[in-house]
Amino acid sequence: MAPRPPKGLAPALLWVLSLFIGLPSPVLVQPSPPPQSSPPTEPHPCHTCRGLVDSFYKGLERTIRDNFGGGNTAWEEEKLSKYKDSETRLVEVLEGVCSKSDFECHRLLELSEELVESWWFHKQQEAPDLFQWLCSDSLKLCCPSGTFGPTCLPCPGGTERPCGGYGQCEGEGTRGGSGRCDCQAGYGGEACGQCGLGYFEAERNSSHLVCSACFGPCARCSGPEESNCLQCKKGWALHHLKCVDIDECGTERASCGADQFCVNTEGSYECRDCAKACLGCMGAGPGRCKKCSPGYQQVGSKCLDVDECETAVCPGENEKCENTEGSYRCICAEGYKQIEGICVKEQIPGGLWWPPHTSHGRKKIRLGIESFASSSLFPQLSHGTSPCPASEGC
Repeated sequence: MAPRPPKGLAPALLWVLSLFIGLPSPVLVQPSPPPQSSPPTEPHPCHTCRGLVDSFYKGLERTIRDNFGGGNTAWEEEKLSKYKDSETRLVEVLEGVCSKSDFECHRLLELSEELVESWWFHKQQEAPDLFQWLCSDSLKLCCPSGTFGPTCLPCPGGTERPCGGYGQCEGEGTRGGSGRCDCQAGYGGEACGQCGLGYFEAERNSSHLVCSACFGPCARCSGPEESNCLQCKKGWALHHLKCVDIDECGTERASCGADQFCVNTEGSYECRDCAKACLGCMGAGPGRCKKCSPGYQQVGSKCLDVDECETAVCPGENEKCENTEGSYRCICAEGYKQIEGICVKEQIPGGLWWPPHTSHGRKKIRLGIESFASSSLFPQLSHGTSPCPASEGC
């Protein structure tokens, strides 16, 4: 088991701080967990402390009438009074505070156990809020609501309504974070006290602000109507109090590749690929080409495929031409197959032997006789002689 932290509030504070924020320990260095290939993000120490306190209170509820199940009420009340603030109950609660796999909880409990014992036996009456006493005041891992950072500074907008109630103060309630407001959609400014881009003030009083969306392409507006636009979003231009789409394809704003064409969209544009028949184009299809790609030719207003097979382009023996889109290929003629780059005639395996008493065997033999009747390999067939034994026949 790891060594216990030093006794006393000040040494214990130094111990906890050395563990969580990396200060050198004046007494002992807690061994680090083994390295991992992809270490998980550890929770902030304040969150670990809050979880420990929440679990502690659940343990108190679980043990409030532990081992008391009815019967002699007066006897139970007397025993319960002694058990309520006993060391026995405290030990039972602490044993169930952390789950087996919660390493951070076990580590914090080991470092702060004597502080918890001190609160249990001596501080409950004057400091009934264990979270405030342990996590904020004693261990200084947390801050009060609406504050952040090492010295618990107020969040923008104040501690009562951080970020005006329309955002989240980074690090609120902890000893970390920047205090920057992450505003809700439609709100902006340092303390989320303004309407963001594309929104206008629909309602405002001393404590509340309601921001509503402008008409679609408006970046700034005075109201929800199209005519209320004061400034347009990128890709739009203000014209007679309305935002009109800019056709980037007719300006230098569009930047497409040599084999692409521009398509205007609302507030922007797209670059799409030219047809395969084109070398550069002004639009979709083979009729919008600037020039024709190799393998294509201009026919009227379109670039169409050239049929190379109309000329003798396959010089090999027993080859034939097959036209493809923009090109061609040479393949072996029917009845031929390519072997080492040469088209040779496919041979029927008529000389294979099959048992003559089977129909398949008789069929193969007949094919062999017909195919090789004049072959020098089977001279007996040239004279009408059967290769089958006379007693069996073919």
